[in-house]
Amino acid sequence: MAAKVYLSLGSNLGDRLANLQDGVRRLRAHGVFPFQVSRVYETVPVGETPDPRLYLNLGVWAETELAPHALLDAVKAVEAELGRTFTEGRWMPRPLDIDIILYDNLTLATPTLTIPHPRMRERAFVLIPFSEMAPDYVLPDGTPLQELLHDPRIQSQEVRVYDADLSLSSR
Repeated sequence: MAAKVYLSLGSNLGDRLANLQDGVRRLRAHGVFPFQVSRVYETVPVGETPDPRLYLNLGVWAETELAPHALLDAVKAVEAELGRTFTEGRWMPRPLDIDIILYDNLTLATPTLTIPHPRMRERAFVLIPFSEMAPDYVLPDGTPLQELLHDPRIQSQEVRVYDADLSLSSR
């Protein structure tokens, strides 16, 4: 039975828009089948980065028969295919970053994977595309997504719609 997963994709190195488009397209070859993609958003970097390059971000709802850790391997493979070396450091620019935000209603905490994503509640670039596609979503712990969007820390983050169409039909 296929699991419904929510992924967050971001790029701030190279052709950011092409990286996102290629990343969404390549997921299929790894057993991850997108069925809904948010609009593209431009955001300032979050975290302790010395590099101010702006990110393009989007959210993807997909289905997969992969188990959670196999899904992690799949998204890391897509990142690597697009040039991510995993030596650039946690807060450094990258051609593509894919985070697993949700996997059905699963709650998981292992040394290599935490679901829901442990920092999703702090990131407008995750929550805004998510709310675009599933405004009434309630997290596995019972928190309504809309409640998270009203947090002043989320509202203070710069997130702008980027003029681009990456709908599934445009691929």
